[in-house]
Amino acid sequence: MFDEKKIQEIKLWLDASSNIVIVAHKSPDGDSLGSSLALKHYLTEIGHSAQICHPDRMPDFYNWLPGSDSILTFDEDKINVKKALSEAEIIFCLDFNHVSRVGDMENLLSEAQAKKVMIDHHQDPDTGFFDMTFSFPKISSTCELIFDFIESLGDVELINETIGTAIYCGIMTDTGSFRFPSTTARTHRIIAKLIDNGVKNHSIHENTFDTNSINQIKLNGFALSEKLTILEQYGVAYIALTQKELNHYDAGKGDTEGLVNKALSITGVRMAVFFKEDEGYVKISFRSKGNVYVNQLAKKHFGGGGHMYASGGKFTGSVQAAIDKFVTCIPEYVNT
Repeated sequence: MFDEKKIQEIKLWLDASSNIVIVAHKSPDGDSLGSSLALKHYLTEIGHSAQICHPDRMPDFYNWLPGSDSILTFDEDKINVKKALSEAEIIFCLDFNHVSRVGDMENLLSEAQAKKVMIDHHQDPDTGFFDMTFSFPKISSTCELIFDFIESLGDVELINETIGTAIYCGIMTDTGSFRFPSTTARTHRIIAKLIDNGVKNHSIHENTFDTNSINQIKLNGFALSEKLTILEQYGVAYIALTQKELNHYDAGKGDTEGLVNKALSITGVRMAVFFKEDEGYVKISFRSKGNVYVNQLAKKHFGGGGHMYASGGKFTGSVQAAIDKFVTCIPEYVNT
């Protein structure tokens, strides 16, 4: 799948480089973290060192990932992130298709003189920004692409438990635990290979999904019992939480993860949306299934984008204003 000519060029770049940086998108998830860490561990295996520089801190429930404590974040350590990017000779850009997805690091990444290599699975990549592009929107996750990348470099036998654990985490989270349409037979063959190489799949699931705090459980209960709205005529459900409500439950990063999928699981619901008030804007998560697609809705009306069935966006204004705008858009994207 990876072009052989490009792979040979990557090998030459790696042989001539000593400063390698790995960057992923803002608001890290299992796929951006898993792909970053898997690539870092692989580069270590072949004798390189690489520094992961992310825009912001990951949710605490990913702290168990091997090597996660080595990640530099721009929101917490601007000086060292700036230094790493300015000195980099190669920057691997993982799990994002446009430089704007790195948030406050956008200018630094744009100004960096390093060769920039994109490995990503989102639609509509900005190929003009990167020196080399590996874009495969039909693949389940960037972590699946990292497996393929390592295999294309001829080093699949180097995928040990540490590398495999990171890859498994990203594939698992970005496929909704292997249930989304992007999950293919090859995806499962890769998972089987990882388990054969020592990856403990049950531990990854437990560490990711079974470490909820009491406040997180209470927040999710409140959201589902008091803040869930269903528009039956459209087969649409949405949940909206204000900053005041989030503060009441002392919500941390990642504490609302999965809420939108719970809304989508309701019988008859084909599109679910989660509105979360942040500082100065509303963050929006879109999910869908069947013949309803949300990527164009997110892109056209909320300055975002993503996959056909899973996208994100944002709105400047109040939560209610964001909901009102969304409701007016529904008929264009849902066949009643």
